[in-house]
Amino acid sequence: MSAPVEDPSELSVREVYEMFLDAKQLDYTDETLRDYETRLRQFVEWAEDQEAIETVGDLSGWHLEQFKLFRQGQDLAPTTIKGQMAACKVFLEYAAGIEAVDEMLPYKVNIPKLEQSEETSDVRLDADRAFRLIQHYRDSPTEYASERHVALELAWFTGARLGALRALDLDDYRSDDQILWFRHRLPSTPLKKKEHGERPVAVPDPVCEVIDAYLEGVRYDKRDEHGRDPLLSGRQGRPAASTLQTWVYQATIPCAAAPCPHDEDPRSCDWTARNTASSCPSSRSPHQVRTGSITWQLNSGLSYEAVAERVNSDPDTLRRYYDKADDVERLEQRRREFVDRLEFDPDDQD
Repeated sequence: MSAPVEDPSELSVREVYEMFLDAKQLDYTDETLRDYETRLRQFVEWAEDQEAIETVGDLSGWHLEQFKLFRQGQDLAPTTIKGQMAACKVFLEYAAGIEAVDEMLPYKVNIPKLEQSEETSDVRLDADRAFRLIQHYRDSPTEYASERHVALELAWFTGARLGALRALDLDDYRSDDQILWFRHRLPSTPLKKKEHGERPVAVPDPVCEVIDAYLEGVRYDKRDEHGRDPLLSGRQGRPAASTLQTWVYQATIPCAAAPCPHDEDPRSCDWTARNTASSCPSSRSPHQVRTGSITWQLNSGLSYEAVAERVNSDPDTLRRYYDKADDVERLEQRRREFVDRLEFDPDDQD
């Protein structure tokens, strides 16, 4: 940062951006902070290309609208633009708080209002395919309890976020009780909702059998840089988020358990390689596995409240963003028992 100034409005947009990231380190998890860093970087770089914007104090509502139109012209998803403009508002609220911009400027950010269909993605790991894949790994003499197998079992049967799965330690798993404890630990493995995200999650016996086999014969006995014993462990200790993500992509390549839906030969297909599994159109990310799991749990008869507690969310969020059951699924799997109660026997009528 340049030499101190008496008037904060004379700071550059980038200088205030860096101050914002520093100031929010205590408020946000590392993952949330990275999201803000990524979303705001585009705005900072755009502002630096504008001749009329020399300092943060030059920003106006017109500039904010121009930036939104600029991003819309890049054919981005509506959710991407909404997220970026929402981040700009938070950034400008900070800037207004230190008197670097006009106090009314944050209210001039035009955040798009989206339909629910625009705000959510329907891409998920369907339950039928999830069970075919899981059964394949459970029956496989070579892939049973492999890294990709255990990652899929944990992701599907807990519905947890990627960061929460990565945060699990050996002591968080209680085989006899069939429980996984998700705990918020700083600085390396925070949970999305910090201490409020801590909870025990019960898993079925077959899942515990997979975990036990993984711990006995596959897991690397390595500690992480903080001296902790991660449940999921690689050659270097606790795997990076990208590594765990790769395991899930590999686990969900459809040709593992069924013919390729894209008419590719698995023996020569580039998508079956470790570093390219995410390129397969039918492989699924950890978030898409989470979405499919939540939908399946709801279809299985669990209430919104029960599922929300298991996956560290809240019922309204599940209804709006994660519940991807179509109308037929809702009727057949959730409401049928109630419909049956509406039947009557004519012989019982007076």
